[in-house]
Amino acid sequence: MLRSFNELFNAAKKLDQVTISVAVAQESGVLEAVKMAEETGLAKAVLVGDEKLIRTIMGEVGLSEKTPIIDVPDPDQAALRAVELVHDGEAQILIKGLINTSNFLRAVLNPEKGLRSGRILSHFAAFEIPGEKKLAFHSDGGMNIAPDLGQKKEILINSFIALNALGITRPNVAVLAANEQVNPKMQATVDAAALVAMAQAGELPECEIEGPMSMDVAASSESAKHKGIESKIAGDVDLFICPTVEAGNLVAKTLMKYAKAKNAGVILGATHPIVLVSRSDPAESKLYSLALAALVAQK
Repeated sequence: MLRSFNELFNAAKKLDQVTISVAVAQESGVLEAVKMAEETGLAKAVLVGDEKLIRTIMGEVGLSEKTPIIDVPDPDQAALRAVELVHDGEAQILIKGLINTSNFLRAVLNPEKGLRSGRILSHFAAFEIPGEKKLAFHSDGGMNIAPDLGQKKEILINSFIALNALGITRPNVAVLAANEQVNPKMQATVDAAALVAMAQAGELPECEIEGPMSMDVAASSESAKHKGIESKIAGDVDLFICPTVEAGNLVAKTLMKYAKAKNAGVILGATHPIVLVSRSDPAESKLYSLALAALVAQK
């Protein structure tokens, strides 16, 4: 069990130092996170992008001038070069800098030098929520808009791989929906029940999975008791599976805004972990995302 991002970060620092490939690196928040990663010994970096712009920002954030730069002024070409570094084994983590997400992902999925693995790409988020006893993990609130049952199964498997890298070998999983009753008119409930059946049939890695499950029941054993619901995992969930990207995004933004939760995230399903963060995320969040990616990369 990981109780905080400090524990996650310390676990990552105990592993071999990784190399981060920064795509279109002329972005201050990302370079600030890279600075913290280098200063703490978590990772070293290779910066790919417009060297003139990068060096200006390096001076502003205090990043060491010794950090290597590959000068590729064109953003699309820079992204492709950064991906290529990971593809060729010169780096273990890819992070997006100042480039449009769709252009960045186009480089990731390049048929020759990209990071395709044959698995679905999915977003895996971690939250440190004030008052909670451990980190909570959510998927997928950032990549797949309305995943069908097969895609949800793949998202689950991606998440299990990441959780295992974090030392969580038999996670408690809540498949979220609006309520606990299976309703044919509400696809999220149908899919949730199907995923539980798959787990019972041995078609998923070992876990304790329940669904459909509303968020209040998943988050609180008291709520489960009040509703008369018998649950082995209520109030002790490791992984929350969201029915759609809107649901995942709304939960994440609500936790960060109103519960003051800290967050980190990584894209799973490629050959290597990918950090794709919002420019509005604080540098601390980007650093925790790199630590999360470092743990996943070395497992």
